[in-house]
Amino acid sequence: MAGSQQKTVRPRLACEITSEGVIAARASEKTSKLEVFTSRRFSEGTIAPGLNVPNILNPEALRAALSGALGAVAGKSKDVIVVLPDVAIRMMLLDFDSLPTKRDEIEPVLRFRLKKSLPFDVDQATLSYDVTRANGTVRVAAAVAPREIIDEYEKAFRDLGYEPGVVLPSSLAALGLVEGERPTLVLKVDPMNITITAVERQELRLVRTLDNPHSGIFSATELSEAVLPSIVFFEDTFAAHIEKIYVGGPAPLDELGPLLHQQTGAQVQELAPELAVEQNLSGEHVSPTTMAGIVGALLG
Repeated sequence: MAGSQQKTVRPRLACEITSEGVIAARASEKTSKLEVFTSRRFSEGTIAPGLNVPNILNPEALRAALSGALGAVAGKSKDVIVVLPDVAIRMMLLDFDSLPTKRDEIEPVLRFRLKKSLPFDVDQATLSYDVTRANGTVRVAAAVAPREIIDEYEKAFRDLGYEPGVVLPSSLAALGLVEGERPTLVLKVDPMNITITAVERQELRLVRTLDNPHSGIFSATELSEAVLPSIVFFEDTFAAHIEKIYVGGPAPLDELGPLLHQQTGAQVQELAPELAVEQNLSGEHVSPTTMAGIVGALLG
């Protein structure tokens, strides 16, 4: 994963790995849009995203999908933003009364704090973080995963000649689509889990990833019951009312939108970028909401 607060030139190439396949896209150098994108599916059981090793169960199938997708869109680009399923990277928010300012002093403090709440060896994990200092308090947004998991995904790209300079969980990448000044909640759904994030004043205020106990499609009622405690927590903690809710992934928005609006008063809409794309090479229609992570990573 990318290091803490490093300012680098953003790659023009991105690839998202999902439980069903991969999506690859290249951004334009001159305009805020995608030049080209494509997708490739692989068979069920190719990957098993999570915090247990291995995640990649069929390296040959994943390699074929990555090679086909990236080969179609990369051009001369070799640096790539890699977007992974949320369940493969644990995102956490940590509050401190104080924190050292030097990076080599910050990281041991974070790892010590994270040991209490993560089911893997934090000392051997890959850690990326961002520190916000305001009003005498310190908040850290951390992304952490077992090093072996990040290594196996990165190896899949390096074996094909690409350099995965930035690795992001899908929900964090999708936040690039959100304006983020007013209190906003994002509900991102996939068949394995849902991830709830909330932002205000350009800061990440809340992040929660919940397992899908049904291993399938969520109903509108199940989703509303899952998200309402996070809304209550946000509003009680920050004394701010959620004004907008974005919903991404295979969620029943026609039912969920009116239900959440009735319960919260917030405006509810699909988390879907306006796809101004010069070329779609996928050979099939790709739903805009499935592009949220990759578009947010490249253009957000």
